[in-house]
Amino acid sequence: MRNTFTLFAQADDLSKKLSDNMWLIILGGVVLLVGIFFLVIFFSFLRLWIQCFLTGAKISIWDLVGMKLRNVDYGMIVRQKISLVQAGVKVSTQEMEAHYLSRGNVPKTATAVIAAHKAGIELPWRIAAAIDLAGRDVLDAVKTSVNPKVIDCPDPAKGRPTLDGVCKNGIQLRAKARVTVRTKLDRLVGGATEETIIARVGEGIVKAIGSAEHHTDVLANPNIISQAVLKNSLDSQTAFEIVSIDVAEIDVGENIGAILQGNQAKANLQVAQADAERRRALAVALEQEMKAAVEENRAKVMLAEAEVPLALAFAFRSGKLGVMDYFNMRNIQADTDMRNAISGTGSTTNVSRNDRPAGQTPS
Repeated sequence: MRNTFTLFAQADDLSKKLSDNMWLIILGGVVLLVGIFFLVIFFSFLRLWIQCFLTGAKISIWDLVGMKLRNVDYGMIVRQKISLVQAGVKVSTQEMEAHYLSRGNVPKTATAVIAAHKAGIELPWRIAAAIDLAGRDVLDAVKTSVNPKVIDCPDPAKGRPTLDGVCKNGIQLRAKARVTVRTKLDRLVGGATEETIIARVGEGIVKAIGSAEHHTDVLANPNIISQAVLKNSLDSQTAFEIVSIDVAEIDVGENIGAILQGNQAKANLQVAQADAERRRALAVALEQEMKAAVEENRAKVMLAEAEVPLALAFAFRSGKLGVMDYFNMRNIQADTDMRNAISGTGSTTNVSRNDRPAGQTPS
């Protein structure tokens, strides 16, 4: 019985000791878990951190953890940072991470900055990142800046094969040019593209051809066109610098002056024909008016002749005309008709038929 009480007393003491040291056990467990967590993180980033340490990239393990938590491709950032450091380019990790979070192409931007640095071209990371975010190919821009490229003018893809200009003597010349350009990195953002260069050079060549006195002068020395075009600042406000303009091909086209003169002669002929037709129509209209006037006058004469018998009848009734006077008048008319017939005029009057007084019949 005494042993049983002793056991119960020992159990109570043990439980009391455990309750007093519970917080120490919990704290030890938390410390153990934290330690395991840090060991896992340390060993997972150990290889990258060692690479950064050995190459002088200056990326701590805590930076790697932060990039992991911010969902950044820390492995790619480390590789590109090491490449930049080895090339002698100073770029902070925060700038590279910001460019990645802005959905930029970090590897291409880093390669472009390294290429520009090796070529002796000043291209800060800030400008390269802006070019990349603007949608331009920053690596191709650096390559073009180092190795100038040739642009065909006009662009064959646009459907226009040649640049057509007309000299002062009216001869058309058809030319093709090649423009050698170099990229200006400081104006790549906001600068005009290749299409602007092509348009400006094409306009300049056409104007240069138009200012030539004779087409043979241009054919003998095509370089006068390129020299005239280069005098103008065609590359202002563009992303390129024009290195040279070379006339690759120039041919004689049509005689535009003769064609224009022929077209002018045809136009003058049509105008003259239209004017002649207008005058003919006026003459025809005037002729018809004259015929209408003649018929109108004839009608008036017939109306006047119709009043003669009435006047004679009125003279007989009023006693102003006697029978002998009437026959004397008829004799004079007959004598006049006979003389007209002898002379060949053949004109006779109708008085003999219409001058009888009303109510009389011929004898």
